[in-house]
Amino acid sequence: MPPRNVVFDLGGVLIDWDPRHLYRKLFPGDAPGMERFLAEVCTGEWNLAQDAGRSWAEATALLKAQHPEKAALIDAYHLRWPEMIAGPIEGTVAVLAELHAQGTPLYGLTNWSAETYPVALERFDFMAWFRGVVVSGTERIVKPDPRIYRLLLERFGLAAAETVFIDDKPRNAAAASALGMHGVHFTTPEALRLELVGLGVLAG
Repeated sequence: MPPRNVVFDLGGVLIDWDPRHLYRKLFPGDAPGMERFLAEVCTGEWNLAQDAGRSWAEATALLKAQHPEKAALIDAYHLRWPEMIAGPIEGTVAVLAELHAQGTPLYGLTNWSAETYPVALERFDFMAWFRGVVVSGTERIVKPDPRIYRLLLERFGLAAAETVFIDDKPRNAAAASALGMHGVHFTTPEALRLELVGLGVLAG
């Protein structure tokens, strides 16, 4: 029997989120300066702590104490956060639409701050197609911690062997596979569609 449930990560799979979409405006003509700022100040690790439940107020205060000369740039990460979303990843949304049309149970599992997650809910109509979404910032657990996958399965009554999980980060897909799910590392919408056809989830 092919898997019957499909779980999507959001950022990098269905939604084109990247802080560079904002910071290119704040570092005009200075790509190296932007990359240094994102590597040394507002880092991925720092942002992940908000995905794990830390408040933006605490997060920005912490960095502004360390880098007072960059206070405005640090504040922009939260205050102008919606500008980091370029829009939907159309090809993946088309795959999601196919699954929705054929009645496949759809769910979400995302590393996302609880404070900024409502932006996605308001902006993207396809969010209404999910029967449920687990948001790391609300649960205070981030992928690839096995606990958040177990929470997803238990909350929605899903059997791991009957569930596909799609994520753009290999470690997150691998963590799903380790728990018996069909972990799929997302690279392109075209490759994803082929993978789902191969699993018998979509018609060829």
